[in-house]
Amino acid sequence: MSTASGVFTLADALEHQQKLSGDPDFDPSFSQIADFSQVTKLDLSSDEIRQFAQTSIYSSDSRRALVMPNELSFGLGRMYEILRDLAGQGGIRVFRTVEEAVDWVFPEGASG
Repeated sequence: MSTASGVFTLADALEHQQKLSGDPDFDPSFSQIADFSQVTKLDLSSDEIRQFAQTSIYSSDSRRALVMPNELSFGLGRMYEILRDLAGQGGIRVFRTVEEAVDWVFPEGASG
């Protein structure tokens, strides 16, 4: 699970991606829940979303859930989801709550 808070920028996204990929315990087949519910401002343009969506450190089989409760962040999250889907990585969904994200990432109830 990854969490973000405050103002979130492209630099933050790229830095987090770099930290994950550099971690010796990281496995590209991992699933991820990225919780943006504490972000006060998503400072990303649509061009920056396109730029970030050009690469991924996750496998095409990974399930990745983005928790984005407000309208603007939800829309940008959907844009990212669609761009990654077009790149062959269809396991990304955007949700409004962590509970919905957990239910999707762990469909068998493995979360508890």
